[in-house]
Amino acid sequence: MLPERTSEFQLIESFRAAIGNSSHVLTGIGDDTAVVERPDGLVLLAADMLLEGVHFDLSAATPFQVGRKVLAVNLSDIAAMAGRPKYALVSLALSRSLQKETGSDFAGELFRGLHSLAAEFDTVIVGGDTNSWDGPVVINVAILGEVAEGNAVTRSAAQPGDWIFVTGRLGGSIAGHHFDFTPRVNEALALRESGSLHAMIDISDGLIADLYHILEESGVGAVINEVAIPISAAAAATNDERSPLEHALGDGEDFELLFTVSPEDGQRLVDDNPLTIPLSHIGEIVAGESCQLRDNSGKLITLPRLGWSHNVGGS
Repeated sequence: MLPERTSEFQLIESFRAAIGNSSHVLTGIGDDTAVVERPDGLVLLAADMLLEGVHFDLSAATPFQVGRKVLAVNLSDIAAMAGRPKYALVSLALSRSLQKETGSDFAGELFRGLHSLAAEFDTVIVGGDTNSWDGPVVINVAILGEVAEGNAVTRSAAQPGDWIFVTGRLGGSIAGHHFDFTPRVNEALALRESGSLHAMIDISDGLIADLYHILEESGVGAVINEVAIPISAAAAATNDERSPLEHALGDGEDFELLFTVSPEDGQRLVDDNPLTIPLSHIGEIVAGESCQLRDNSGKLITLPRLGWSHNVGGS
């Protein structure tokens, strides 16, 4: 039986149930982006909000880094659907005290970070809104992408027998990766060209937390192998009460791709990685609902929901 959803995802599920379905919305609340059917193809829509004091600390991060990150997390959502980003809207609430201290310098540097990444991924910033208040800095980006009919990769089509893969290395993102990561847009497109992707998600909440999203939406379970988990150098270098493996399983904000494919396509990826970054086969999708880790001794351990969740709607 799957562990109970956190308050954040219980709230999201209540919104999803209340809104219901629309004939033109192929995938709505509950995936990395919405997929909307239009006469000329499929449109991908997503939004992400970054909050000072939660997602960034201005005593440790530059405005350029903050601007780059808020667009990067949206680009990562488009990548998770194997789509191409096209346009973005940016809304910014600045604190009045910060404006007094920095004038237009903060907003200018923040936009420079946004624009540099937008140019790298052929994404046009087409508008938004600006405001000021007495609270912390809040930045929201809404993004629009596109994908050909039938090519959007959702969380809901993993099948028993599928091989589970991740790109890159995991854990320790707080050391700096969460600001300087590269959204895996090009990698997702290359993977889609190399075979049939069954289910995919970007790792924002943590490997296990995001794997649970795929399992819930697909109605399946998973077994992953401890020896196969790709641990980042930052996670390996941590010096706290958690092991490097625990960091790789639960830290979050890796923004790598987690996806499933058939065993045949999986073997082709193992034999000939089409990417310029590491690609790791970490386990298999199984029937049932549990998510288990096979440790180095061969013992199966049922995993809790590791990873980050906002305590939204909770007490």
